[in-house]
Amino acid sequence: MKNTFGNSVTVTLFGESHGPMIGCTLDGLAPGISVFEERIAEALTRRRPTGGITTSRIEKDEFQIVSGVYKEKTTGTPLTILISNAAMHSADYENAKRLARPGHADYTAHTRYAGYEDPRGGGHFSGRITAALVAVGEIAKEALRLQGITVGTHIASIAGIADTLLPEDPLALRSTLEALSTLPFAVLDEAQGERMKAAILAAKEEGDSVGGVLETAITGMPRGVGEPFFDSVESRLSHMLFSIPAVKGVEFGDGFALCEMRGSQANDQMTAKNGIVRQLSNHMGGVYGGITSGAPILFRTAIKPTPSIFKPQKTIDIDNYTSAELSLHGRHDPCIVGRAAPVVDAVTALVLVDLLTEAFGEHYLSPTKNLFRLNSDGAIICD
Repeated sequence: MKNTFGNSVTVTLFGESHGPMIGCTLDGLAPGISVFEERIAEALTRRRPTGGITTSRIEKDEFQIVSGVYKEKTTGTPLTILISNAAMHSADYENAKRLARPGHADYTAHTRYAGYEDPRGGGHFSGRITAALVAVGEIAKEALRLQGITVGTHIASIAGIADTLLPEDPLALRSTLEALSTLPFAVLDEAQGERMKAAILAAKEEGDSVGGVLETAITGMPRGVGEPFFDSVESRLSHMLFSIPAVKGVEFGDGFALCEMRGSQANDQMTAKNGIVRQLSNHMGGVYGGITSGAPILFRTAIKPTPSIFKPQKTIDIDNYTSAELSLHGRHDPCIVGRAAPVVDAVTALVLVDLLTEAFGEHYLSPTKNLFRLNSDGAIICD
């Protein structure tokens, strides 16, 4: 449904980069979940640009929760968050607004919307819109925390510079994921993080940009969630992840590296003790046949180099489809990988609450779920 995602818990996104505000509506989430505005603000801060390695457009990201929350708890009805836009420099786009920026959606948006699209700052196609996803995603993450489910993302690499691998031990992994959610530049090895930042600044000095890879893990997800084929866990997560601007690839477990293995190497062998199943490896990323196994879910997301660069580029004038040259002005990130980490966390959490609600019902995620039971007619009774 275009700008709405989800089956049982839906998220609807709206707004433009240089419009008065952006926002998101979350519908179908269980009642009674605590809403911590300070945590939403912290998540937005992690997405916000900082320092010389990001854009100079700094938005305060002042948000309003206008529905769906009462006395700091979700009501179970549609929850809407609005975020104001304030630091717009729309004049930066006036002179070149008819010149399609290579790598951006300018040309395809123009063909799709017959020239009525908002071209300022990328309009509805801008990464700015992801701020609203981060805001509602933080509420989804709180719903997951109540069930012992943790989501976390680190920068696996930028410009070919790799971070340390995530720990394999489930307890150590969970602790690491919780720590990552507090870091402004989410790396495990600070020295490698500094090398990444230096590579970003070097590209910026040349008027260029770099990309990278994010690695995400989920611990505590119950087994048996997901549907085969069209609603597999991988399908649903990939659908949402590819909705993030600049995402060009997703792989689960060892992903494409599995192609170089034999089955004897790739298969995750299992053991059981006292009825508890344990996998001896996790090459498949915790999902088999589209269904969770109970092992940590692991996936990586490829983020392309920021398309807005300051080198002259060949393009077209989309008014008359003639060749032209673009020399870009304005404020742009030389790398958006770090800022994308909290966005990946947010959309992952939104997919998980949708999957869990679909599998176990709306009140599964409610802190008061034990108060609900069904009468003989199937109606909910609240004790």
